[in-house]
Amino acid sequence: MAKSFLLSVATIILTGCAYLGAAHYDELFGPENVQQRIVEHDSGAGREFLQHVQPVLDNRCVVCHGCYDAPCQLKLSSPEGIDRGLSKELVYDGTRLLASKPSRLLYDATDTAGWRDKNFSPVLNERGQTEQGNLAGSVLYNSLVLKMSSPLPEDDVLGDEFDFALDRSQLCTGIEEFDRLAKSQPHAGMPYGLPGITRSEFKYLEKWLKSGGKMAHIKPPSKEATAQAQRWESFLNQDSLKYQLAARYIYEHWYLAHIYFEQKGEQSFFKLVRSSTPPGQAIKLINTRRPYDDPKVDRVYYRLMHERSTILAKTHLPLALNDTKLARIYSQFIEPDYMVEKMPSYKPEVASNPFKAFAVIPVKSKYQFMLDEAELIIMGFIKGPVCRGQIALNVINDHFWVAFADPDKAATPQVGQMLLQHEDALALPAAEESNALPISSWVKYANRQSTYIEAKVKLANEMFKDGEHLTTDLLWRGEGVNDNAALTIFRHFDSATVVKGFIGQEPKTMWVLDYALFERIHYLLVAGFDVYGNIGHQLITRLYMDFLRLEGEQNFLALLPKQQRKELNATWYRKSHTSLTNFFKYGESFSQATGIDYKTNDHQHELYGLIKQALKPVLSPRYDFKAVPHPLQTLNNMPAKAVNLLPQISYVLVKEGSSGHQAYTLIHHNAHYNISSLLNEEGQRAYAEDTVTIVPGFIGDYPEAIWYLNNPQQVESFAHQLPLIKDEADYRALKSQFAIRRTHPQFWQYSDILHNVAKEYRQIEYGLFDYNRLENR
Repeated sequence: MAKSFLLSVATIILTGCAYLGAAHYDELFGPENVQQRIVEHDSGAGREFLQHVQPVLDNRCVVCHGCYDAPCQLKLSSPEGIDRGLSKELVYDGTRLLASKPSRLLYDATDTAGWRDKNFSPVLNERGQTEQGNLAGSVLYNSLVLKMSSPLPEDDVLGDEFDFALDRSQLCTGIEEFDRLAKSQPHAGMPYGLPGITRSEFKYLEKWLKSGGKMAHIKPPSKEATAQAQRWESFLNQDSLKYQLAARYIYEHWYLAHIYFEQKGEQSFFKLVRSSTPPGQAIKLINTRRPYDDPKVDRVYYRLMHERSTILAKTHLPLALNDTKLARIYSQFIEPDYMVEKMPSYKPEVASNPFKAFAVIPVKSKYQFMLDEAELIIMGFIKGPVCRGQIALNVINDHFWVAFADPDKAATPQVGQMLLQHEDALALPAAEESNALPISSWVKYANRQSTYIEAKVKLANEMFKDGEHLTTDLLWRGEGVNDNAALTIFRHFDSATVVKGFIGQEPKTMWVLDYALFERIHYLLVAGFDVYGNIGHQLITRLYMDFLRLEGEQNFLALLPKQQRKELNATWYRKSHTSLTNFFKYGESFSQATGIDYKTNDHQHELYGLIKQALKPVLSPRYDFKAVPHPLQTLNNMPAKAVNLLPQISYVLVKEGSSGHQAYTLIHHNAHYNISSLLNEEGQRAYAEDTVTIVPGFIGDYPEAIWYLNNPQQVESFAHQLPLIKDEADYRALKSQFAIRRTHPQFWQYSDILHNVAKEYRQIEYGLFDYNRLENR
């Protein structure tokens, strides 16, 4: 951007009416008054917004301002979010003693005036609608101008005046306070800690803001998609109690999904919601904290609402629905012979416990339903409300595989009867709702978990007492076609990813999930988790997940020789003075020998090979780390000292030809002596055991480093130098050669390239990346 342009704009604004006191704003432009800004998508102002303004907001602003973790709760991904504005209240607050009031768009206030009552302040001008006032009274506009008047320093690494910590203090300044912000923190312009937008982008936003900030939603879905949505609504809202119960169960597992119907042209997404109005009428959302809370209406209707917000990678859970899927759902929930005499209660002690609420539905039906979309269900606790937060995620290892018990063997009538008999022992912490006392709750749920485990082990010992032993035949094989049968979970410190296939090197641990375990994880971390809950609710959720992780690990260990189970478990929980494994003594619970005839002394390695062989027909090759070409593949064997210096997620773009690119993800796995410590994760880090995996494509949604390699020579040099780095100075020097830092003058140009390449790789799974974790190194 030309310096003369910057100086002229800054001079006009800074000497004009941009930075005025609160009284002056009222005197010059009148009192604040909520404006009606939504116009039709095919109107002149609507087309202008959708064609020229929204692309700028999406690609320059939404990459930091979307979802729960947007700074100041400023969500610029929809007209409702822009109109709502910003708040000083934190969504992610691990210290609050009492649950806070939710602030979810579309739910917790129905219009902009409602958000003003909840202390959200505008970022667009709400005083007199003159061109001068619309610019002077807009926080959004003044933030852009502040960046122009004080652009990024030319240093590669920004100084301490820039704070990029996720828990940094947020000023969330309204227009009346903006002059003080500009004087005290001139570096606080937007985009924060990134280069300013281009002249043409600024002019689009300036023109839009000057004319009153009119906004439009994306155009409605096609007639074909609407017809498909109506068909599913008809199925889900039939009058029989059997259909109503099935719909309730389906909703509580799919409510986070972005549902779509395969069609040509522009893709539309829908959200499954609860409404007090039946199909054919306008949706009237039922507002509750959790998807199973009392709706306080006589009849709940399950509706498909058009998703009109910008799709973000970190919250995108695509789910395809079609005729085959509808027939599958019918066979799972309607065909089986069971009676629903009355609908279950919405009281917390019932609704939070799926083993009580849905007791009459056959276990096999529920389990197979979850397995069919296992990646989606697990993605819920990664991309749902607990998608951010180290305390929420330090309960899992950085890299592990997940397989599932076969429904024909693990969802038998005996198992179903055992679950019915111990439904109280399977109660989840969400029964305490959003204000919990962590210590007393932990003791109560620990005792209940012990009771359930004893019953589960007793049944298992009985089932395998007559010469039949556990082998890999126990595992679900996806019916030969479903690649949800094998998953890999990566933790990236305070975010995580799940993908199909057994990806990367052999991990330290593995989980085998059965129905009861899978269901509890979902109701603990997704359906039952309240991001607005108090510290007690969040801590007891984290502590209870310890139980579930241990159970999944012990299901895997049961396939090993008895002595090896104890030894391997001990290595997983080294230096753990208060290990939960000692509390439960899981390793001694299941007494039966394995049915696998091991041929080597490396039993875990051999078992991994047997499991991969058993699931080979459905193992997804998409992220095969062995498919990465030389020399990049050599990075999988980097020494720990170099790995320690890497961020959690790095994207590597390799230019091919005039416009093509190959993409790779470099994933840093933090090693731990154990993960049974709640607040002392740093003390459990085993730095010398850190590893890295490089895979084709994109894993993760929060890039921390972006490497751009122009030619084969740069690829060779990068792959040679990266393993040799020994300290921060080496790392920064390498970034100066090959990285697109957040301070790079053409950062946004490369950001566009990154997103275009991601769109090619991810297709229907594509969404905008989140830049809140971009490193400053």
